[in-house]
Amino acid sequence: MILGTAGHIDHGKTALVRALTGVDTDRLPEEKRRGITIELGFAPLELEGVGTVGIVDVPGHEGFVRTMLAGAAGIDLALLVVAADEGVMPQTREHVAILGALGIHGGVVALTKSDLVDPELLALAAEDVAALLVGSSLDGAPVIPVSARTGDGLEALRAALAAAATRVPSRDPAGDFRMPIDRAFTVKGTGTVVTGTVWSGHVRRDDMLRAFPGGATLRVRGVETHGRAAEQGRAGERVAIALAGAERDALARGGLLVHADGAWEARTRLRADVALFADAPAALTVRTPVRLHLGTSDVGARIVARGGPVRPGVAAAVRLVLDAPIVARGGDRFVLRAASPVATIGGGVITDPLPPFRRTPPFASSGANDAQRLRWMVEEQAAQGLPLAQLGMRLGGSRSALEALLAALPEGIARVGHLLTLSASLREAEQTLRSAVEDGHRRQPLDRGTPLQPLKAKLGLGDDLADAVVRAAVAAGVVEVRDGVVARAGWTPQYSPDDLAACSAIERFLTAAGREAPTAAEIAAVGGPRTPALLRVMEREGRVVQVGEQRFLTPAAWRGALRALREATREPREYSAGEVREVFGISRKYSIPLIEGCDRVGVSARVGDGRRFHWDRLPSAIAAFLDSTDGEP
Repeated sequence: MILGTAGHIDHGKTALVRALTGVDTDRLPEEKRRGITIELGFAPLELEGVGTVGIVDVPGHEGFVRTMLAGAAGIDLALLVVAADEGVMPQTREHVAILGALGIHGGVVALTKSDLVDPELLALAAEDVAALLVGSSLDGAPVIPVSARTGDGLEALRAALAAAATRVPSRDPAGDFRMPIDRAFTVKGTGTVVTGTVWSGHVRRDDMLRAFPGGATLRVRGVETHGRAAEQGRAGERVAIALAGAERDALARGGLLVHADGAWEARTRLRADVALFADAPAALTVRTPVRLHLGTSDVGARIVARGGPVRPGVAAAVRLVLDAPIVARGGDRFVLRAASPVATIGGGVITDPLPPFRRTPPFASSGANDAQRLRWMVEEQAAQGLPLAQLGMRLGGSRSALEALLAALPEGIARVGHLLTLSASLREAEQTLRSAVEDGHRRQPLDRGTPLQPLKAKLGLGDDLADAVVRAAVAAGVVEVRDGVVARAGWTPQYSPDDLAACSAIERFLTAAGREAPTAAEIAAVGGPRTPALLRVMEREGRVVQVGEQRFLTPAAWRGALRALREATREPREYSAGEVREVFGISRKYSIPLIEGCDRVGVSARVGDGRRFHWDRLPSAIAAFLDSTDGEP
């Protein structure tokens, strides 16, 4: 668990941390010289019944709010520090607003420097703080008078912090590892070291991590928590990680470490719900530049909302357009600051870190629950399907919550393998499949059916979903798929009386032609305008054989030609076209198509201008054809 300080400059945050832990978190010479906190400071705090919590001490100066945000983003529990001799000040108000924007609801107020005021002024300061917190995320937080100098109230503060800590939900230890980087430095003999608060999951020695921005893959050399070597760093702990293969200049505050095998992506377009503070100076339009603070990152952003500008005190569903890509997860909270004049103006929550299209519109409304957001995501990706692998990232939440959602999918959503889609889309595609198959049978009653790939393209679905629709139709006994062709179940080509007569005429014509294979156009003179379709069916039924380019023989003529060729070319050598023509006993006009037919079925192979025959290693289908007597007198 992480405890973060908050409060106005010079209200005693660092002195209080030192009194509680014995650690001076101001480590920089400039901090010592100026007597103010400039950078984030860290210390361990032992709380009875809780254990060790990590303290993040943040600056209180208005010029260092960016640094305060980097520290506050990872805290679970707030320690709001207000000096009794000054009471509520500007950064007190700003920090309380920031804590609310980040969704930090657990906290305790330390009324510091209580030894410097009389009881009446102390009571007034406590009332001032309580009034500020009404309606905030820290509403009702205990207010404990303390003095870091005398030690008065420290034990009461410890007890209040311990009680508040027991009410804070623990972070997800089973989630994917993620740690925003707040410091990066080099240690002699160790190399590059980064520190941060582990937001989820855990990290161990020799784990492979990816560093954003850039996506470089790095190996963990060692892990420390609270200055001591550890077996692992877990969610909710302050961790220092030594990295192998890391360039110090490539790692800095604002970066992020995740497990290398995770599905994390950096994006410049995200969906979010945004709410401006009621006292924000102006509405946000698409042209208003703001700074977005998420984790330790700080990027320029523009807000695209439904229905126009985002107005103070109103929540809106928006699309975030960022100046640089960041890695986010559904449910991540962020803070918005105006670029000029610089001020904290609001915050929000990521509702979809991986929208599927560059200009994906904002969601229909803000405040939607997981089930509603899931439906919207499925609706916009129904054709291709929403990958289940993305859901943990896009919806956020725990694995158990996601599993429960998938176990009871909202009505109208169907799970197909690794995808989610709309049940209606599957029904429409199935009807399209049936109609297309029936239409194919009507238009080409002699064909076996419709080719599978063009048919799938008509369904308007991605390959995986289209395959699933076809499989479902086959399982339901609606269609059959054979050799890449889809037909109505039980379908057989339908010959009309005219077709039967044409087929007989074609067979007589080919029988008379012998080995002089006529062209399809020549056959059409006797078979009529449906000859091409009839030839396809007759070839499939084994009544004709295509040799060469659009030339046909009867099976008996083709078998006889091959047998004669086998007897004449048993010697393993190259045979010229003239020699083969003599074997066939026909002119060159007709022998060339037969030779090309031999090449096509694997009987021969071209070598220069001649052929070499492979009678000892024929394809099984040709060997069986040669041995057959089908169609012979």
